[in-house]
Amino acid sequence: MNTNISAQQNKSEEANQPAGGRTKEKRVFTASDNAVRSILKKYRKDIWTPFMSAIKQYELISTGDRIAVCMSGGKDSALLAVLMKQLHSHSDVPFDVEYIVMDPGYSPKNREQIIKNAETLEIPIKIFDTDIFGVTENQTDGSPCYLCARMRRGHLYSYAESLGCNKIALGHHFSDVIETTLMGMLWGSQIQGMLPRLRSTNYKGMELIRPLYKIHEDSIIAWARYNSLEFLGCACAMTESAAVDESKSKRREIKSLIRRLRDEGNVDIEKNIFNSIHRANIDTLVGYKLDGVEHSFLERFE
Repeated sequence: MNTNISAQQNKSEEANQPAGGRTKEKRVFTASDNAVRSILKKYRKDIWTPFMSAIKQYELISTGDRIAVCMSGGKDSALLAVLMKQLHSHSDVPFDVEYIVMDPGYSPKNREQIIKNAETLEIPIKIFDTDIFGVTENQTDGSPCYLCARMRRGHLYSYAESLGCNKIALGHHFSDVIETTLMGMLWGSQIQGMLPRLRSTNYKGMELIRPLYKIHEDSIIAWARYNSLEFLGCACAMTESAAVDESKSKRREIKSLIRRLRDEGNVDIEKNIFNSIHRANIDTLVGYKLDGVEHSFLERFE
């Protein structure tokens, strides 16, 4: 895919002197303008460049796509929406986009915060309601978070399909990718990555894409703070009532482990984990799974 972006070269805020000697008034930048400007300037290397790299390397967008950008109320999906809006405005590859928000049962305060952030960033969202929190709160077996994630994905696919979309874009980022890889090894007893795009098995013709695949979470946090933006965390009723202790979550443990190893001198640890899922050496693995079928090295050995 050939995607060329004519990055906006924003005019100086200083007044110019046009013909006739009249002073040109300064342009007043909105919060949305500043959020975009910071991406294209201050955080260009950390956000815009890896975003475009992922779009191109993994061929995430094609001509004629209609993409549902899923916003959860968090910082990651908000940045995704801003990036996709900018790309949609300046890409030479024509595609359409919808910005969708699923309300799984947010409190009125949290719902209002999502709407406020969308207005601040000038994202034209479409909200649809579900009763996911009502279902997961009554979950007695297994993980309510796992059930919630599965139900969210199904509702998002269904609503995106109703809007004529063939892809949904989620806000999983670089840090999610490497953390998931380690969690799979240490707690799931398998080497498992997180693909930048995959086909839905239940919705024919639908794909999931992850345009933030190469963007570090620290960069997203820095962007949000620089623009004085406040976003929701998990925001589910169980988290709000402290029924789930996030401080003891496995993902938080992995974050701490990676941070500690990096601080102790392995400065490339995150990059190395990320690169490892791009360079899996099947010749050295005792077993692997392909298309759901398990294989052994003995098949090749003989």
